[in-house]
Amino acid sequence: MEGPTPVSALIHAATLVTAGIFLIIRCSPIFEYAPCVLNFILIIGGITCLFGSTVACAQNDLKRIIAYSTTSQLGYMFFSCGLSAYNVALFHLLNHGFFKALLFLCAGGIIHIITHEQDVRKFGGLIHFLPFIYSVFLIGFLTLIGFPFLSGFFSKELIIEVAFVSYNINSFFIYWISVLSAGLTAFYGSRCLYLTFLTEVNGCKVKLQKFSVIGNSILFSLSILAFGSLFSGS
Repeated sequence: MEGPTPVSALIHAATLVTAGIFLIIRCSPIFEYAPCVLNFILIIGGITCLFGSTVACAQNDLKRIIAYSTTSQLGYMFFSCGLSAYNVALFHLLNHGFFKALLFLCAGGIIHIITHEQDVRKFGGLIHFLPFIYSVFLIGFLTLIGFPFLSGFFSKELIIEVAFVSYNINSFFIYWISVLSAGLTAFYGSRCLYLTFLTEVNGCKVKLQKFSVIGNSILFSLSILAFGSLFSGS
């Protein structure tokens, strides 16, 4: 879905794409009387988790990589609901709102500065030009992959543990899917971070010479979201 990056941040973090999860959580007493529907949610959630992380590995558009990671994280929340762990799904939904809004706003800042270029293959070396955005993007990336003691670690690890200890055939299958998806998340996140910030400069010299300035309000917003990504899980 095309749109301005701040709108994408709002939609992916807190409104449109998370409405289905919130609806299932609110209607959990109804779903508990339909075990077959819960199994269906469990399987669809696992497939969605793997699908989103797989597609993100092949994307070169910065915003699309982050968007497909949202699809993968929604899969985690869905199969958590399918395992009747609604509180864990809500916990991950809250943490996801912080680090996904942070990643999208960082992407928006990068796209704004590089004069609307979104292909990560045409970035490179931005750590020297945008050290602050690199720092907060790194926080968001580490939270996304579930780095220990960040907010994403507590909620995602809890979802995987719930799948492991549920002791049925479907949950065991979903457990291995979730572990594979977590590995793919680390892969495409590292790829995105490396191509954007750490590799040699691949961008057009003219665009690099026309750097725009990011306002203090955006930097303040990124700082707040980075703080939430660090501590919302504790």
